[in-house]
Amino acid sequence: MLTIGQLAGYVGVTIKAIRHYHARGLLAEPARDASGYRRYGAQDAVDLVKIKTLAQAGVPLARIAELLAADQGTFAAGLAEIDRDLALRQREITRTRARIAELRGGDRLFVSGTVADYLDRLRELGIRPETVRLERDGWILVQAVSPDQAAAWIADKLALLDDPEFRALYRDYDAAFDWACDDPRLSALAERTGRWLAGRGASAPPADPTVARMLAAEGVSSPAWTRLTDRGGQ
Repeated sequence: MLTIGQLAGYVGVTIKAIRHYHARGLLAEPARDASGYRRYGAQDAVDLVKIKTLAQAGVPLARIAELLAADQGTFAAGLAEIDRDLALRQREITRTRARIAELRGGDRLFVSGTVADYLDRLRELGIRPETVRLERDGWILVQAVSPDQAAAWIADKLALLDDPEFRALYRDYDAAFDWACDDPRLSALAERTGRWLAGRGASAPPADPTVARMLAAEGVSSPAWTRLTDRGGQ
């Protein structure tokens, strides 16, 4: 005869687990002997091994008692049903893990790889996270509404990032977010922007006006950006 500690060590479970199986009605609880200890026999050890094996196989504890009392046919059918349930859960877990892997991809979950590359380039330039986020949100909308046009625009934006003057202007526009509306640097930045636009025959400023509009919609104010936009005729 075995004590509960000896039984636990023999089968490879914890004493707490045995007591839990007693409480769940899975393992019969033997009477105490004259010294007040519960003594377990060979059948208890066999039953505990079965319980442990089924539990480790993923069988819910609520089903173990039913299976232990079943005949061979019912036992096999019950295991087949549990196996189907586990297979379904496994597929759900696989889908969830795939989704998590996509989320690790950051921007690439929401925008095309080309746009994600563009956003990464902005981060490399030291552009503020808030500006990058607003750029990303703008591209999400543009790609949803007009994917073909978005593809052409992002190709142009990526090409612009190869222009050192454009990169410098974009960084300065980003830094200007925190400037006061009467900051003397704004005039110089506006003049540089005008010269750059004239050289390209373009009319749009380096910072996408969409970003400024989204900032305003979110209640984020930049007097300096507003002044630059006004001076650009936007």
